[in-house]
Amino acid sequence: MTNKIAMFAGAFLLLSLLSVGATLWISWNLEGGAAAMNVAGRLRMMTYRLALTSDAPGQAALPVEVEQMQRSLDLLRRGNQARPLFVPWDGTIRERFAIVQTEWQKLRPRWLDARLGPQIPRAEIDHFVGQIDAFVNAIEQRLEFWTTVLHGFQMAMAALVVLGSMLMFYAAYLFVLDPVGRLSRGVQVLKEGDYTVRVHVNSTDELGDLAIGFNRMAEQLQTVYAELEGRVQQKTAALQTEQQRLAALYEISALVSRAQSLDELANAFTAAMQRIAGSDAALLRWTDETAQRYLLLAAHSMPAEITESERCLIAGTCHCGQTRANQGAQMVQFRRPGGIDQVGAADGACMREGFATLVSIPVAAQHRLLGEINLFYRSPHHIDPQQSALFDALAGHLAAAMESLRSAALEREAAVAQERALLARELHDSIAQALAFMKIQLQLLRSALKSNNTKRIGTAVNELDAGVRESLADVRELLLHFRTRTQEQDIEPALRSTLQKFELQSGVPVTLQFNGHGQPLDPDVQVQVLHVLQEALSNVRKHARAHAVTVEVSSLRRWRFEIRDDGQGFDPGKGTADAQAHVGLQIMRERAANIGADLRIDTAPGTGTRVLLELPEAVSIATDRGQARSAHAA
Repeated sequence: MTNKIAMFAGAFLLLSLLSVGATLWISWNLEGGAAAMNVAGRLRMMTYRLALTSDAPGQAALPVEVEQMQRSLDLLRRGNQARPLFVPWDGTIRERFAIVQTEWQKLRPRWLDARLGPQIPRAEIDHFVGQIDAFVNAIEQRLEFWTTVLHGFQMAMAALVVLGSMLMFYAAYLFVLDPVGRLSRGVQVLKEGDYTVRVHVNSTDELGDLAIGFNRMAEQLQTVYAELEGRVQQKTAALQTEQQRLAALYEISALVSRAQSLDELANAFTAAMQRIAGSDAALLRWTDETAQRYLLLAAHSMPAEITESERCLIAGTCHCGQTRANQGAQMVQFRRPGGIDQVGAADGACMREGFATLVSIPVAAQHRLLGEINLFYRSPHHIDPQQSALFDALAGHLAAAMESLRSAALEREAAVAQERALLARELHDSIAQALAFMKIQLQLLRSALKSNNTKRIGTAVNELDAGVRESLADVRELLLHFRTRTQEQDIEPALRSTLQKFELQSGVPVTLQFNGHGQPLDPDVQVQVLHVLQEALSNVRKHARAHAVTVEVSSLRRWRFEIRDDGQGFDPGKGTADAQAHVGLQIMRERAANIGADLRIDTAPGTGTRVLLELPEAVSIATDRGQARSAHAA
């Protein structure tokens, strides 16, 4: 298109330049001819002036007039391009000019010699002027011709301008406006949704390339639009699948978080798994460490025959119980009888019940196989990679929930065992020793009865009575220990309760002082601290014979518990006279060591006793319970 427009514009410019040049040349000739005709017209005036000058007396100016006449003729012959002035020569004008020059050459000498001879007749002068008029008329006719030519060129230029404009508009329409209009109409049709529109291509210029590009774009849009519905359906199906997957994960997550027991979790998960997978039946089996035996935990929509016969399944006896921890979901298509391969008795039972497909999903935690999920379908069924990933994720949630329940059960067992050990230790350290002492006194009582020794009988009965009272006090002390509960955030309420009970049992007043309000103690640390303080108060009640007790607690910068009494004290180097008190001190040291605390006992006979318990900073700062719960939930 650019080349065409350039060629057309170049041709139009060339014609325009030629027309303008011709017009200028003709105008130049007309201007020069008009100046020449003016000079030629002056020749007539100059001729008559010579005639008059020659008739005048003296005739002094005659040579000057002759010279001017000669210069005018020479000017006409040579022309002057600067004025401009030149004769528009043709054959007639040259002939007329030659006659004028010939006549002038005849008259010139006679005018120069007019002073010596007779005057030139009037008839010759008129004849010479007539030749000049003929010369002027020839120039005038020639100028009329060029004027006519000039008018013709002007008309031609006007016609050229009109024609060129028409051709320019036609070329613009043909090469630009029409192709652009076709493209515009195609864009409008394409905008309205008709992707079958095409633009006719009839050129190889830029607009033709643009039309080809438009047709390609329309073709691609038509193809994309034709495939768009299918893509939208695919995306919609993918989104629905992902939504179902997220809903299934959310449902299973909520289910496992609500389950309080293994049976509840297994039954609820099996039913949910069957619904999510769309299977006709589902089983949940659990295995031991060797993965050789599979225990049936839950079944849903499974025939009673298979359920009863597979309560405990040996690995390898059928297609169930053959999964591996990192194997992923496995699919088995049951073969019909009469085929090349023979099936086992269990597979035969599944086939008799009408099942055609089995999907086994391993339940694993930390690369350890815990069990498997069996999904049964009565029609041939296939699982895609997305379903397999979903089943593995759900099985992972089940494994985590199972491990969480197992860990919780182990923690409860450990807590029970710890409480039992604590109770056993308390019974051994207090009541058991008192019973052993009473057993000895009972043997002494039997010996005194046999020997009828009244004094020894009274002494033994008194000792037994004291032992019974001591055992009863120990029982009450144990009840006091085990009924005391630590608070979630502060040890102060539990400590005040302990001191109040001590005052009721012993009748000894207690003064409690709290200095600072530091970080709360962890509940496990609180329990050990309370047991140490209770043991120290028990020793005060049993052995110190004190009149007042002071308990001072400081929580800044580290927890520090101090118990002071004004009792009789004892010698630390020799120990106490009572074996039970010595055992109690040892228990206090063990408890302090369990929480990393320092226990110091300062005492001397007759000066009372001071028990100091100091906790390290790492122990004194309580665990962030919110983070602990989050970690436990994870």
